[in-house]
This record gives sequence, structure tokens and C-alpha cells, in this order.
Amino acid sequence: MRGGRWKMIDGNTIAQIQRKKVTTGIIGEQITEWENVDTISGYLDLATGNSKYTEQNVKTQESTHIFIAEYKHINITAQDGRLVINNQPYDIMYIDDVMGLHQHYEIYLKYVDGDKNVSDV
Repeated sequence: MRGGRWKMIDGNTIAQIQRKKVTTGIIGEQITEWENVDTISGYLDLATGNSKYTEQNVKTQESTHIFIAEYKHINITAQDGRLVINNQPYDIMYIDDVMGLHQHYEIYLKYVDGDKNVSDV
């Protein structure tokens, strides 16, 4: 839109933004916890996906998604963050502020079935 602002992205999905927190336990082991830092609304769209059987004959799903969301300041990176949508964890692969216009994000995600526990969400 020339000379004006784009229409706001309301979204039909709320994503919980989480940051990884790694601490050291009493015997020196690393403990990974996820802390909620914010929420963001947008649309989740499947880009690619498949399902396969593991060596233990367990069927798993792997897929990549794009989460299109309204621009707002988020203090998270692909290295230390994830999104939880409908109690399902998605690793953040890349956060794109499209053309640097600060109007919306395209957040590239990877979902691996059974990969992470989100019971504390």
C-alpha cells in the first residue's frame, strides 16, 4: 500500500513464545527448561511434511510450517526460542521481518512429533 499502513494481521491462532533456559544440576548435568516470554497472534500454514517409522517402529511426523504474524517487538532468536501452538512445540528456524518494513513476520518453524515435552505450558 503506497503512503499508508497495511491492514493489521489479526490471526486465528495464538502462539506462546518461549525462551530456552539451561541450568546445571547438582551432578553437573544440563537441565533445559522453557519459560514463557510473550504471545503473538497469526496464521499457521504447513509448508512441507511427512511421516515415517523410526527404528523402534514408531510413526513420527516431521513438518515445516510458516507462522505469519503481526509485527511487534519480540526478544527471541532462532537459537534460544520456540513457539508452542495448540500445545505442540515448534522449533524456530528463522524469523523474517519481511523486507525490513516492520509490518509482519514470517516465522519459519519445524515440528517434530514427540520431540519435546510441553506439559508445563
